Amino acid sequence: MLDYLATRLFEEVEHLLASRNWTALRTRLQDLPPREIADMLLLLEPSEAAVLFRVLPRSLAADVFAALEKDQRQSLLKQMSDRHVGQLLADMRPDDRTHLLEELPGELTQQMLNLLDAEDMAEARQLLGYPEDSVGRLMTPDYVAVRPNWTVRQALEHIREWGHDSETVNTVYVVDGHWRLLDGIMLRRFMLAQPEQFVADLMDSSVVTLSALEDREEAVHLIQHYDLDTLPVVDSDGVLIGIVTIDDVLDVAQEEATEDFHKGAALVPMKSYREASMLQLYGKRIGWLMILIVVNLISSSVIAAYESVLVATISLAFFIPLLIDSGGNAGSQSATLLVRALATGDIRLHQWLRTLGREIAIGAMMGVTLGLASSGLGIFRGGPKLGIVIGLSMTGIIIVANVIGAMLPFLLTRLRVDPAVASSPLITTIADACGLLIYFSIASAILGTA
Repeated sequence: MLDYLATRLFEEVEHLLASRNWTALRTRLQDLPPREIADMLLLLEPSEAAVLFRVLPRSLAADVFAALEKDQRQSLLKQMSDRHVGQLLADMRPDDRTHLLEELPGELTQQMLNLLDAEDMAEARQLLGYPEDSVGRLMTPDYVAVRPNWTVRQALEHIREWGHDSETVNTVYVVDGHWRLLDGIMLRRFMLAQPEQFVADLMDSSVVTLSALEDREEAVHLIQHYDLDTLPVVDSDGVLIGIVTIDDVLDVAQEEATEDFHKGAALVPMKSYREASMLQLYGKRIGWLMILIVVNLISSSVIAAYESVLVATISLAFFIPLLIDSGGNAGSQSATLLVRALATGDIRLHQWLRTLGREIAIGAMMGVTLGLASSGLGIFRGGPKLGIVIGLSMTGIIIVANVIGAMLPFLLTRLRVDPAVASSPLITTIADACGLLIYFSIASAILGTA
């Protein structure tokens, strides 16, 4: 039903565009959600998309532009006059404008800045001055603040006067005469309070704050942990300089999750597969593959060192894929669980020893189970001794691979490296080399071949 309605709407918009009925088109679009209009622009030819975009009311156009993908934005900008671009930039929220400017080439960014008035340009330059992945780039300076000595009546009048320019008024911030943050109060508390009460009477001073220089992932963590919809950003003196809203944090969470997925597959993270060229995709993937080839040379060296064992009991070769793949899978499972637990704060860095004990125990349980199952195959293929070799090797490999997969994320975090780098291919490659060493060592000891 929804697809049918969306198709009918798109056909109606196309008809109004073709008939050049701008008034009707503007009326039809002005009540639609910005995301829906942005999706519609995707389906139109660039020239038609530019015409439709110019028809939109100014405030709606800014929201629609913020919802577009990078290539769509640049395509629209190319077809707009400087006057329209300057008007669009002025109407955009500061955080959305910063996001647009930071993704453009430096020369084009400077051209865009020159289209702003002095106040907006100063604001844009300030936000662009923060480190690339910092909260300062994410925040907006548009918020509502009141003083503790005001009455609730005064505060509500101030909110009505200035709230239109704020990104959100769900939370109203209380500041002193030097703009140092004192508290954040939900709007409903103002509405339910007596008009003559003082703002100070509503305060509990339990506000959660964040530095503008913090990594933006910290904003995601705090908003999730404290179940907030806005987060105040302060400088080193506690002065309120902006807020981060939940819609911005959701975008960051999606980007960070994508980055972790890419790292988990041994890829250099990229923002968009669709926008990347073939050469870029090649460059993002080939580096790790080359590194893994070098690491795999260790496995080849282990096999070469135990060549005599392998020649004497050729049946050992049949079980190499079984044992090595099982160890790699166990290590990948463990690494995936621990990388995610560290990322969400479910596990802290100082809990590594307790985690190690748990993973050794879990690895032993899984190893014994898989060892007993695989030993039967060894007995069938080469007799009781080979069955013992396979069973013990499987148990040892699973335990060691599980420990490697669990501890590598802790080690990388300790070294201030993103634990997502402990990818499945990396864990598998390390576990392969360790697994072969365990396998041939046990085989040499039990089968009596050096």
